Amino acid sequence: MEYEVVIGLETHVQLKTTTKMFCGCSTAFGASPNAHVCPVCLGYPGALPAMNQEAIRYTVMAGLMLGCKIADYAKFDRKNYFYPDSSKNYQITQLDYPLCLGGGVEIVGEGGEKKTVRIHHIHLEEDVGKLTHRAGCSGVDFNRAGTPLMEIVSEPDMRSADEAIAYLTALREMMIYAGVSECNLEEGNMRSDVNISIRPKGQQAYGTKIEIKNMNTFSGIHAALLYEIERQKAACDAGQALRQETRRWDTEAGETAVMRSKENSDDYRYFPEPDLMPIALSAEQVAAWAAQLPEAPAKRRERMIAEYGIPEYDAGVLSADRALADFFEATAKRCGNGKLASNWVMAEVLALTAKTGVELSDSQLTPEALGDLLKLLEGKTINGPTAKALLPELFEKGGDPAAMVKERGLGQVSDAGAIEAFVDAVLEANPKVVAEVKAGKGAAIGFLVGQVMKQSKGKASPQMVQELLRKKLA
Repeated sequence: MEYEVVIGLETHVQLKTTTKMFCGCSTAFGASPNAHVCPVCLGYPGALPAMNQEAIRYTVMAGLMLGCKIADYAKFDRKNYFYPDSSKNYQITQLDYPLCLGGGVEIVGEGGEKKTVRIHHIHLEEDVGKLTHRAGCSGVDFNRAGTPLMEIVSEPDMRSADEAIAYLTALREMMIYAGVSECNLEEGNMRSDVNISIRPKGQQAYGTKIEIKNMNTFSGIHAALLYEIERQKAACDAGQALRQETRRWDTEAGETAVMRSKENSDDYRYFPEPDLMPIALSAEQVAAWAAQLPEAPAKRRERMIAEYGIPEYDAGVLSADRALADFFEATAKRCGNGKLASNWVMAEVLALTAKTGVELSDSQLTPEALGDLLKLLEGKTINGPTAKALLPELFEKGGDPAAMVKERGLGQVSDAGAIEAFVDAVLEANPKVVAEVKAGKGAAIGFLVGQVMKQSKGKASPQMVQELLRKKLA
């Protein structure tokens, strides 16, 4: 039988506040176990929570970035359950009055067409602790307990593992752009519960929903979905009834395994959080936060293509990182050539960051300096090799490219007579290579070009060198 896959994601995104959701403990990653804790986040009797207003702002800004309707009234609830990672035996979350409703994320779907994965809602809650299992015992670290989390709940609009990853990739990009989260997967800033079911093609009713819990890598989510799709299809083909349950992904075995039967909201005995007042947001406050939002990544890509005349691929690479896109735009405006700026930022600058391990924001290279360097190159004041030789110094120490070129006498030699003298000297010194070129070995001319550049100390115009060599060897 042919089946249709139905996928929805509940994605937890850690907000980049410096303190926890309901207390003043630090959210810094990597501290010793149970170093960032207090009576409030440990749930001591009589300890009262105080709301982190920055977490409210970040959640609203995330909702605005995703096109959500922002609620003018929201409240917190207690979700009751007993598990070692929850010291209070309940979690403060939002059930029926979340902060953000609706919205969506645009992706490229299975058929190559654009589609929107709808957002059901975004609610704000606190994280729980972290369990570490060892031989014969388990450890609990409550440093993470109380960290503010958004849970972004999608509608079941995805139809393949690839679509799920496209959604998560776009969602992560938008959250980083909005400045609300680092979305660092290695540190657990972004984790997803994956809901998946299958149904016969053409059937409207959903199949039995199975959840894969707490996935924190995109590759793991993709592999788990591919496995679970085939497992469910095989079970249905064999006449076995699927049951609603929560499963985990076993990386080593490459398969999902049952954790427990799936709970419903009634199992958590939700009730309104008695120690926190509801959230009331004015239209003026929401508008002020909306004014702080940057341009959405997808819109920025479209604008960069139109404004700077760069290909879609370049725009995709550059816009994937907000700081990189800002650097490119400032460079392009400075030098007046979008494609030249794109080529240099993507090839030369990113190669330097990879080679040195220094982030662009931590380097001494400014978009003004790179733009000026590219103006010297485009105006033929210097040639390509000279520009490439100066870039690492600008990256490490900064400086004014024009002043460096003038002080060091690096200006390009474009005088035909001077270059012809270099060419003649090289031809005379390399008769064997000249013979090879004349015999049809065209690649050998590259050696001669290199020798001329060496003679001119890299200052000759490469184009003029090549023209003169070809003319004399014809």
